[in-house]
Amino acid sequence: MRFFERLAARIDRTDSVVSVGLDPDPSRIPEFLADADLPRWAFNRRIIDATHEHAACYKPNAAFYEDPDGWRALRETAAYAAGKDVPVLLDAKRADIGNTTRQYAEVLDWVDAITVNPYMGRDSLQPFLDREGKGVFVLCRTSNPGGSDLQDLELGSGEPLYERVAALADVWNADGDVGVVVGATTPEELRDVREIVPEVPFLVPGVGAQGGDAEAAVEHGLAAYPYGDADVDVGLVNSSRGIVFAGEESSRPGEEETYFGAAGDAAKRLKRRLNRYR
Repeated sequence: MRFFERLAARIDRTDSVVSVGLDPDPSRIPEFLADADLPRWAFNRRIIDATHEHAACYKPNAAFYEDPDGWRALRETAAYAAGKDVPVLLDAKRADIGNTTRQYAEVLDWVDAITVNPYMGRDSLQPFLDREGKGVFVLCRTSNPGGSDLQDLELGSGEPLYERVAALADVWNADGDVGVVVGATTPEELRDVREIVPEVPFLVPGVGAQGGDAEAAVEHGLAAYPYGDADVDVGLVNSSRGIVFAGEESSRPGEEETYFGAAGDAAKRLKRRLNRYR
């Protein structure tokens, strides 16, 4: 099954396009998990238990797992999410050349999709593109303020760089497993990219703690994907801190249910908020 086919099935089943960002910042993991063998894994497991009914996808960011215990926690997390039948998209922004990028692509043995950086061109992404049935989300127009430093630069053709990246991602989408990353904090660019790639699903970060435009994220971030007897609008709108740390005020021993219940409630609220625009 192709990645977006599986994602379409998940979106259809849960009536949700919410991507839950699993970013277990060690400095913010609640006190009652401090003595766990792998605190990040213990945290993620409880977040998954609380949110999976409302999650189309989980998006762990590799930055929070870049140590031996972290990678163990990430693999446990991916396996647990798979047991709940929720796809896992690793936000790693990887790319390189030659054997290095082939090594990076091996992470797709145990996650369903990955974000990649297109700055080094197609050959740096080819090992990811070659992985049958795995999703590849190409950074296009990011949600951070400094994204404009390069992404908005005007090319000789008159188009900004991010629009060229979107057009290239469409070319690279020969097998139907490529999406693009466009931030919700730039709604005009969301619209512009959608006009360039009408059939490519988006991963839209920036809704939640970054204050991105939820309506624009839904209006422009989803693309019709054939599933069963009808099309399903496929795309992902991500919130990380706004969900996983929603219960942060209840982080003392004895408050576990309140803490993780708040994460479940936050995921449910975001699902309902986004569904108003679908």
